[in-house]
Amino acid sequence: MSTEWALWRDAERCYRAVASRDARFDGQFITAVKTTGIYCRPSCPAVTPKATNVRFYPTTAAAQAGGFRACRRCLPDAVPGSPDWNLRADLAARAMRLIADGTVEREGVPGLARRLGYSERQLGRVLTAELGAGPLALARAHRAHSARLLIELSELPLTDVAFAAGFASVRQFNDTIREVFARTPSQLRAAATHRRDRAASADTATSTGTGTAIATGTGTGTGTRLSLRLPYRPPFDAAGLFRFLADRAVPGVEAMQDGGYGRTLRLPHGPATVRLTPRDGHVRCELSLADVRDLASAVARARRLLDLDADPAAVADVLGADPLLAPAVAAAPGIRVPGAVDGFELLLRAMLGQQVSVAAARTAAGRLAAALGETPDGDEESLTHLFPTAEAVAERGREVLRGPRQRVEAICAMAEAVASGAVEVHVGRDPRELRAELLGLRGVGPWTADYVVMRVLGAPDVLLTGDLVVQKGAATLGILDLPTHARSWRPWRSYAGMYLWRSA
Repeated sequence: MSTEWALWRDAERCYRAVASRDARFDGQFITAVKTTGIYCRPSCPAVTPKATNVRFYPTTAAAQAGGFRACRRCLPDAVPGSPDWNLRADLAARAMRLIADGTVEREGVPGLARRLGYSERQLGRVLTAELGAGPLALARAHRAHSARLLIELSELPLTDVAFAAGFASVRQFNDTIREVFARTPSQLRAAATHRRDRAASADTATSTGTGTAIATGTGTGTGTRLSLRLPYRPPFDAAGLFRFLADRAVPGVEAMQDGGYGRTLRLPHGPATVRLTPRDGHVRCELSLADVRDLASAVARARRLLDLDADPAAVADVLGADPLLAPAVAAAPGIRVPGAVDGFELLLRAMLGQQVSVAAARTAAGRLAAALGETPDGDEESLTHLFPTAEAVAERGREVLRGPRQRVEAICAMAEAVASGAVEVHVGRDPRELRAELLGLRGVGPWTADYVVMRVLGAPDVLLTGDLVVQKGAATLGILDLPTHARSWRPWRSYAGMYLWRSA
């Protein structure tokens, strides 16, 4: 890793952030206090420790490996994720995205290494050097966070919580929770119940300050329901982001309601639905899971979809310095680049959208979902179908898809390639390799490949220079030579593209 990204190695800068309790750095590094044995987020409200008594780590896993436990006051695991995992395209960043999606719990370290194209030994060596912990320790920290959410927000028996969070045994679950949070699972649940009771009696919307809502998850006949709050770094252009999603919402798969966005999810252990509603300082996330083991994956995908780990201040510093782009930046602070919950789905929808209007592409995707997508259990009247699998489209797509024969054949051939594993579109891919792989598919050109890389991988520096709307937006702002002018926008050209779309 280049020192450009190693913020946690810059002790002086990190300590200044801690001394000022600057919440913009939450999630970007961890502060460990040697005299107390705890680790905190940079904005922890506790008394600032002396500079000689602190150490800085890149991840909570590294702090845990160093023998520190989580602060009970600021709960440093409940902050926005590091923007580095999108900004960087190296092995460590790609591994962190897959770990957040629960890959280690489902496939183990061998599966993680296979997806990344490295040996287990090489992967462990790189992650330890870059992030201060190996893949098992990083996954353990991730499991601890998922377990805490289930302990505090659900009524599941603690034994079920242990296995739902990915622990191999109840003993391992108990030991990890005690080590990380300095409390037993029963004590965490009792404390959460006390906070809820106190909030209910006061009849106020009280927050734990942990990034999760004072709410109780319930087990129902159709699965487990949980209500969470997803933190972000302000400012957050919720109106623009949700308008983008609304314009492209696939009937039956996605729906806008009461100022929020809902959709069905195809998760590793079963279907789910999610409703996301912007609130002051967080996004309310209401989940209905067929299998509670999918909690971490559902949260990770929701965060990626809304680009909640972005650093808007860093984006504004670069783009706002351009006098031609600055008015657009000022008009829409905190703009986000919409992500994706599934790589195959986004690729197919991008191909459906070639040379047609957004409305036509949405209608075609809805027709495909109604014909080939399964119907999930649940009581969501507007969310009636899962988006079809690659296997289903490969088998029956020619019966359902309409339009030019060449495009139909290209989409079905792409689905066959994804279904066979010849092409993999997931968050652990290297951007250059994925782009080259996509360009090898019939019917996929530079615009489609770049669009998929930008949204699936959260790549922050992809500008769709061939997009007519982007070109129109650039002309509106007085930008004549877009490729040359855009060099000054690095590494945030994806965000600049969103401003150009908005300006068209």
